[in-house]
Amino acid sequence: MSAIHDILKQYWGYNVFRPLQEEIITSVLEQKDALALLPTGGGKSICYQVPAMAQEGICLVISPLIALMKDQVENLRKRGIMALAIYSGMSRRQIAQTLKNAAYGEYKLLYVSPERIETDLFKEYLPALGVNLIAVDEAHCISQWGYDFRPSYLKILELREELPDVPMLALTASATPAVQKDIVEKLQLRDVQLFRQSYERKNLSYTVRQADAKVANLTTIISKVPGTAIVYCKSRRRTLEIAQLLQMHGFSSHYYHAGLSAEERDQKQQDWINNQVQVMVCTNAFGMGIDKPDVRLVIHADMPDCLENYYQEAGRAGRDGKKSYAVLLYTPADIENLRELHQTRFPSFERIRHVYQSLVNFLHIPAYTGEDISYNFNFTDFVRNFQLNNQEALYALKALESDGWLVFNEKSFSPSTIVFTTNKQQLYQFQRSYPQYEPLLTTLLRTYEGIFDYPVFVTEKNIAYLTKKTEAEIKQILLAVTALRVIRYTPQNDAPQIIFKKHRVRVEDLYLDLSQYEKRKAVFIERVEKIITYTNISSCRSQYLNNYFGDDKTKACGICDNCLKTKALPLSKEEFATIHHEIKAALQSGPLLPEQLIQQLGLKKEKAWQVLEFLQAEHKISINKNGQLFIEN
Repeated sequence: MSAIHDILKQYWGYNVFRPLQEEIITSVLEQKDALALLPTGGGKSICYQVPAMAQEGICLVISPLIALMKDQVENLRKRGIMALAIYSGMSRRQIAQTLKNAAYGEYKLLYVSPERIETDLFKEYLPALGVNLIAVDEAHCISQWGYDFRPSYLKILELREELPDVPMLALTASATPAVQKDIVEKLQLRDVQLFRQSYERKNLSYTVRQADAKVANLTTIISKVPGTAIVYCKSRRRTLEIAQLLQMHGFSSHYYHAGLSAEERDQKQQDWINNQVQVMVCTNAFGMGIDKPDVRLVIHADMPDCLENYYQEAGRAGRDGKKSYAVLLYTPADIENLRELHQTRFPSFERIRHVYQSLVNFLHIPAYTGEDISYNFNFTDFVRNFQLNNQEALYALKALESDGWLVFNEKSFSPSTIVFTTNKQQLYQFQRSYPQYEPLLTTLLRTYEGIFDYPVFVTEKNIAYLTKKTEAEIKQILLAVTALRVIRYTPQNDAPQIIFKKHRVRVEDLYLDLSQYEKRKAVFIERVEKIITYTNISSCRSQYLNNYFGDDKTKACGICDNCLKTKALPLSKEEFATIHHEIKAALQSGPLLPEQLIQQLGLKKEKAWQVLEFLQAEHKISINKNGQLFIEN
C-alpha cells in the first residue's frame, strides 16, 4: 500500500492516515462495496479521493450540496488534482461540455448532484467516463427514516445497474442502526464492508442547561471559554438579535444565514475563520465543509429537532483534539414547541393540495407540462402573494418533494464560472485590439488553471483584488468581454429553485403515498422525543449520544455536566445509583417530606441530601406547596 501513502504525502502533505481511512481505501481498491460511518471532521473525502488517484479512470461523487461541491473542486485543483462538478442550475451546454471534459480529459473526480444522474444527457456520456468508484456522500439522505431524506438519492441505484462491476462507497457522519440498514438495502451494497469509527469525542464536554434568560447565559458562558465560538439559532431573525446583543456586551460577533448574499456570507465566514470575529451566530446554514479545527465552544441557543443535527453541529467544536465545550440551552416552552412540531412539519393532505395549486399558479405552469423544468422560485413572494403560512407552505413543498413530485432547492447556490471560448491565437489578436481588457484576461489566465478547457469557479472579489478594481467594475468588464465572445461568464445564482419531476396535474389528480407519509411522521415524533430525553437524563451525555448511533461500547466520558456532578458527590457511582433507585421507588407511592423519606430509607442525611439536590437540579423530583418531594412526570 506504499502507493496510497505516497499519494497522501504528495497531494495532502500527510505522512499517516486518520483512523479507518487506510482500511476503507484498501477495501475500495479491492473492488468491495463499503459503508463508512465517520463522525464530523473524520476525513471522509480522502477515503474516495485517494483511491481515485490510485487507479485509472474517474471517481463519481454523488453529493447533495452545491456549495460543498464547489469547495471540494476548488481545493482539489489547488492540490493539482483535476476535478469537475455538475449540479442543478447549469445549462445543458455547460453540462455537456463538462461531461466531455470528464470523458476525454485527465480528470480524476466528477462531483454530481443526485438530480443530474437520471438525465438523458448524463446517461449518454456515462459509458465514456471510465468510472472506477461511485462515492455516495451524505448517504443517510437515501433513507426515508433518516433526518434528511432526499428522494433524488433513490435514483443512485440506476448507476448500479449501468455500472454493475464498479464498487460503491457510501459515507455519512450520522446514521442510526435503522438508517444504516436502509442505506445498505436501498443502494444494494454487496458483501458490504462496514467501517464505523466511534462517535465518542473524548475532548468534547457536553452540557445542557435550562435557561430562561438565554442571553445572560450566553454571555456568561462565552466569557468563560476563550477562543472562537458558534451560536446556533432556529431562525434568521434570532441570529441578528443575538449577534447585536452580544456586541452590546462587548463580544465581537457576526450573524449568518442563507438569506444573506453570497458576498456577505463569504466575508463573514472569512472574518470568523481568520479570528477577526470571535462569535458566529447562525442558523444551521453555517458549518458544512468549514475547516476550522480550533473552535472551542458551540452553543445551541435553541433546541434542534433531532440528535443527528445536534451531534453534527456540536461536533464542530474541538476538531484539533483540545478541550472544547458543547452547550445546549432550553426552556420548558422549547420542549413544548418541539412536541407540537410534527403538526407543522406534516401538514394535512388538503393543505398540501392547496399549496400545490398555489405553486403551479405562481409559476404559471399549464396542465400536463413542466416535467424536468427548473424554475427560479422566490419563496417570500410566493407565500405573500397567496397568503400562505410560511412553515406550512415550506413543509408542504417538502412533502411533495419526498413523494417525487418536485425538487425544492431552498438553499440553491450556483457559483460564478468563466471559460474562454476562443483559442490562444485569437485571444492574442483580441488583446491587441482591446488593450483595456488585457490586465483582466492576463489575471484570469494566471490565476485559474484549466480556464481554456472547462468552466472554472471564480470569485469576483478575488479578481477585483488582483486587478485593483471594484467588484462592480469587474462584473461589468466580464459581461462586456462575454458579449465580444472571448469568454463565457456565468454570474452566480443565489435564487432558490423548484424543479418539477413530473408534469403538472390538476389538483384533484394529485396523490401522495399517505401510509409512507404517516410512517415518516411517526419516525419524526420518535426522533424529537430522543432529543427531549437527552435534555433531562442524569447519566453521561456522551454515552447517550453514542448509544443512539449504535455505539454501545463507550464508557462514561467523565467531562460532561452529568459526569462532573456525579464526581462532585463524595459517593461512589454504585452508592449514588443505589440511593437514586431507592428514592425513586419510595416516591412512586406518593409525595413524602424529605425527613420522612430519609428516615423511611434509613439513609445518612449528608449522602441523601446530595442525591436529592442533584435530582432536583435535574428536574427529576420537585417539592410541592406542602414541602413534600414528588416525582416529576
